[in-house]
Amino acid sequence: MQTLDVQAVSAQGRVINAVAPNAVPESANAPLLGRQARHESNARSYPRRLPLALKSAKGIHVQDMDGRRYIDCLAGAGTLALGHNHPRVIAAIRQVLDDELPLHTLDLTTPVKDLFMQRLLETLPASFAAKAKIQFCSPSGSDAVEAALKLVRIATGRRGVLAFQGGYHGMTQGALGLMGSLAAKQPLEGTFAPVQFLPYPYDFRCPFGVGGEEGVRLGLRYIQNLLEDPEGGVAPPAAVIVEAVQGEGGVVPAALSWLRGLREITRRAGVALIVDEIQSGFGRTGKMFAFEHAGIEPDVVVLSKAIGGSLPLAVVVYREELDLWKPGAHAGTFRGNQLAMAAGIATLDVLRDEQLAEHAATMGERLSGHLRALQCDHPCMGDVRGRGLMLGVEIVDSQARDAQGNPAADAARASRIQASCLRHGLILELGGRYGAVVRFLPPLIITAAQVDEVADLFGRALQESVLPSGS
Repeated sequence: MQTLDVQAVSAQGRVINAVAPNAVPESANAPLLGRQARHESNARSYPRRLPLALKSAKGIHVQDMDGRRYIDCLAGAGTLALGHNHPRVIAAIRQVLDDELPLHTLDLTTPVKDLFMQRLLETLPASFAAKAKIQFCSPSGSDAVEAALKLVRIATGRRGVLAFQGGYHGMTQGALGLMGSLAAKQPLEGTFAPVQFLPYPYDFRCPFGVGGEEGVRLGLRYIQNLLEDPEGGVAPPAAVIVEAVQGEGGVVPAALSWLRGLREITRRAGVALIVDEIQSGFGRTGKMFAFEHAGIEPDVVVLSKAIGGSLPLAVVVYREELDLWKPGAHAGTFRGNQLAMAAGIATLDVLRDEQLAEHAATMGERLSGHLRALQCDHPCMGDVRGRGLMLGVEIVDSQARDAQGNPAADAARASRIQASCLRHGLILELGGRYGAVVRFLPPLIITAAQVDEVADLFGRALQESVLPSGS
């Protein structure tokens, strides 16, 4: 496989950290990257770590302007469940265009929308789907979170929400208020509705310092006490919002017993449970939805990313008892994205026909097995975790400890690993509280041979990430 020497682009658009001596000084990527740096917002993020100008894509691979090919284990942050340009998705989009179906309908119905709703409900647990309502949102997961917050607040007459440390639910105002990370919130402090943050069951860095089932027990007791203590200082909330597997927070899977306990506590307290499946939904974790591993049913499910078959689409599905808002209470000009619904139908059909949730479970076990084998030789791999094809490796400095006595996160080495992976033709993203978790989100169509190749490339990057002595 051809490799790329990573180039960083300055804010003025100059290419720095230039290519290796034996490479062509100016690549076809450089003009696009330069113009992007000059003209695109300072808020752009991915190009700073993954300086690529992409020309084409197919399956699990993308190709840059120089013709170099990469395995894409970012996959639109989990959006591309079937990889790039899946033939059944492309055929569905073409059919809509060939049939001259309406592309923009607000929330007027069409045969495409009607079939999409049917297919979506078929993917959910039957007892939940039987009495569920669907709200189509503006085409982003953040807006679906906003809609879910509005829904539960109107239904309950309460304002407060309980969220979790390490959580990520989007970047719009209401969703941002639920975020555990402080960096994006601090410039806007004081503008959010009341949110109380709770400890999330993070075994490797347990907030109670114990981990395991004891950590689960303490976490649930804390939540129960908060909801039941009349002098606990927290008013009864409208909802609790949770990710069954935290994504941006570092690929942290909640213990299944904790999820079951959380469902029981919220049910007894009469508090709606919102599960954010924006990244973990549609087969990613080895079941159609991550909450199904625990055998629970939420009151509200927030969905986006893979649901649109690579095109923008977001919905909220919820119990009909909550459907107390008035017509027009939540809207969005592009909530009727017919191309995305057609692509979504094709995606849901392929997920079912090819049993890709089960395939994700098998391939996830294969990849995590490779990663744990590498962990034996690389103490910098502090933790390997996740479910299905939603996996993370927390990179640590095994010689240092944080304030709680855990191995210290090593964000610098994680960054070097990411850069080395890119040179070898593997696209990975970082996440976690310290930016020290290497994340694997490949398309669910990945084969066993491709999983082996990903692990091999990652192993090479681990070897290269060791700084020379004296650096």
